[in-house]
Amino acid sequence: MRHRRTDLTLASQLTRQSSLLAWFSFGQANRIRLCGTLWWSWEGGPLWGLASRLCGIYLLSPLLRSLSLSLFYVVDMLKTRQCLLWIRTFLGVTSRIWGFILCILRKHLRTIIQYQTVRYDLLPLSSISRSRLNAVKRKVLVLDLDETLIHSHHDGVLRPSVRPGTPPDFILKVVIDKHPVRFFVHKRPHVDFFLEVVSQWYELVVFTASMEIYGSAVADRLDNNRSILKRRYYRQHCTLDLGSYIKDLSVVHSDLSSIVILDNSPGAYRGHPDNAIPIKSWFSDPSDTALLNLLPMLDALRFTADVRSVLSRNLHQHRLW
Repeated sequence: MRHRRTDLTLASQLTRQSSLLAWFSFGQANRIRLCGTLWWSWEGGPLWGLASRLCGIYLLSPLLRSLSLSLFYVVDMLKTRQCLLWIRTFLGVTSRIWGFILCILRKHLRTIIQYQTVRYDLLPLSSISRSRLNAVKRKVLVLDLDETLIHSHHDGVLRPSVRPGTPPDFILKVVIDKHPVRFFVHKRPHVDFFLEVVSQWYELVVFTASMEIYGSAVADRLDNNRSILKRRYYRQHCTLDLGSYIKDLSVVHSDLSSIVILDNSPGAYRGHPDNAIPIKSWFSDPSDTALLNLLPMLDALRFTADVRSVLSRNLHQHRLW
């Protein structure tokens, strides 16, 4: 009886305190005893209603807490996902802007590198040199295109030899076998200056093993309305031998003593090695100066009566390329 009166006193105290915090301030033993007392006080009426509310709150409180925690977790996840999407968008935009800036910088860097190298000085000829030049025939310089003056790759190339992100100097759109193809063309460093200089010394001829629809478009862009690359020969003018195309220089000029070919492929001129100047294949090196290095030799070669008397002494160089 004494314990029962004590429990009723505790229940009355809890009734006067309407806060839920008061309920959890009791110890676990007191809460169990209180629930038992309220169960046995069925005829109490209001006391039973209070007990049922308190018991319901007590039993549902873990569920409510778990639901509230789950709600906060979902909200945090949504905030985190939005934050990640924002970060991903920001990084994507930033990378594109940075790629655009690098593209511009690379293009300007190539221009700076191309024009900062020491040029070949074009000095006026003396009277002796002029008379000597008038005594010999004007020479013909045959120029290859791919890997000699330019390098290109098209849409279908999976691994282009040019570093990704390097902007092309120009893009050609041609139709091959009824299919449109885009060629991304990169000019060899100093090629414009080289053509401008040697066009004053030689009659320039383009001879490429490429198809005419492609080679003609490239030659037009290199000529740039200067009318220095008028004569052109293409794949149909080559001789196919053992799977490779050979360039017959007699098709270009009947007098082989006055013709020079500049080509990166020794197989292309293997029928006329005494008329060839080898050059290393070029793909993407912006610091390449091979064309500039050939200017002194080409300047002197135009004074000879027979170019083979000089170029035949350079045959060992053909194996290096």
